[in-house]
Amino acid sequence: MKTKILMTRREALVLSAGAAAAVSASAQPAPFTLPKLPYAADALEPYIDARTMEIHHGKHHQAYVDNLNKALSGQTRIAGWSLDELLRRLGEVPESIRTAVRNHGGGHANHSLFWQLLAPPRQSGPAGALQKAIDAAFGSRSALEEKLKAAGMQVFGSGWAWLSLDAQNRLTVHGLPNQDSPLMENRRPLLGIDVWEHAYYLKYQNRRADYLDAVLRLINWDFVSDRFERLRA
Repeated sequence: MKTKILMTRREALVLSAGAAAAVSASAQPAPFTLPKLPYAADALEPYIDARTMEIHHGKHHQAYVDNLNKALSGQTRIAGWSLDELLRRLGEVPESIRTAVRNHGGGHANHSLFWQLLAPPRQSGPAGALQKAIDAAFGSRSALEEKLKAAGMQVFGSGWAWLSLDAQNRLTVHGLPNQDSPLMENRRPLLGIDVWEHAYYLKYQNRRADYLDAVLRLINWDFVSDRFERLRA
């Protein structure tokens, strides 16, 4: 009789542990994935070469995705948080993985937006409400582009130049270091330019200013205008 009771208890413990493991597994955050480029790797030539795009997207961005998923493994408390939520609520992310989420989550978010911000050169510019907001805040599109270029040049080392909406829906131009996202500062990113050397060194070497001029020729203003409408609302 005692043996039967002991076996029943063991079985109950095994079943309990198995159920807990199943619940834990089901609560795991879904792995983040590398988005596809919305154009061919050579579509931005001659301004950004195909080899840079292949390395930048397929190697650097993939590494951010892989390392973010590694950091989040087993973190059931924040399971289900979107990438934006992870960055906006970074202070609530467990301290043991906060730096990894800041660096790799920021890198994933920033690059996922960056690919969509670029397009083969065309004549279109900011439209509708965005054009009016740019004129009101900066005077003209060219004045905005000069500010973006200046912000990119002022980043020491690696980082990004950003056009964002602040909490009062005002357009702001600012630089941020490393892979920090405007979301971490309660801003909503509209347009970001990557000034890490891996974004331009194969073609431009140390000529960051030339690279910034090239990127500004590739901005997909239709996408930025639509994004402005959505984020402002």
